[in-house]
Amino acid sequence: MSTNGMQNLEQGNRVYAADFTQGDLALPPSQNYAVLTCMDARIDPAAAFGIPLGAAHVIRNAGASARDAFRSLVVSQQLLGTTEVLVVKHTGCGMLTFDNETAKDLVRKNKGFAAAKEVEGIDFLSFSDLEAKIKEDVEWLKSTAIEEGIRITGWVYEIESGKVRQVV
Repeated sequence: MSTNGMQNLEQGNRVYAADFTQGDLALPPSQNYAVLTCMDARIDPAAAFGIPLGAAHVIRNAGASARDAFRSLVVSQQLLGTTEVLVVKHTGCGMLTFDNETAKDLVRKNKGFAAAKEVEGIDFLSFSDLEAKIKEDVEWLKSTAIEEGIRITGWVYEIESGKVRQVV
């Protein structure tokens, strides 16, 4: 962790913990849904999507990939009772800017051949069409047996305006 990261964590936590009063919330999310969104630092899911503490699972990864998040979604549903998934990708996503070969070349250039070998078999799950990828992820989730009976919708969060719009 960078020095900035450590300082933010320690100082921010001191302020947060000083007034913290919600340590008695139940483990399952009270509103029974999960939000899958991108790890982009410009997105604050709780604020942008109106999620109170304890209400929903928020799963984040590069590009809000359903395939990458599947393990967490299974845990969310099967062990903790969620019955709805909102897939939220966003405008200006970094995953729109590269492909697998570009990512692997960057790793080799920045970290050398040993590191390049470690990512050789990885699919970075980048994409070139935001709305098409949302539809694809929603359809993929709906096609899995584990998702039967789960409501799944797909959304775009507009970085520029802070607004969301439903795609599927």
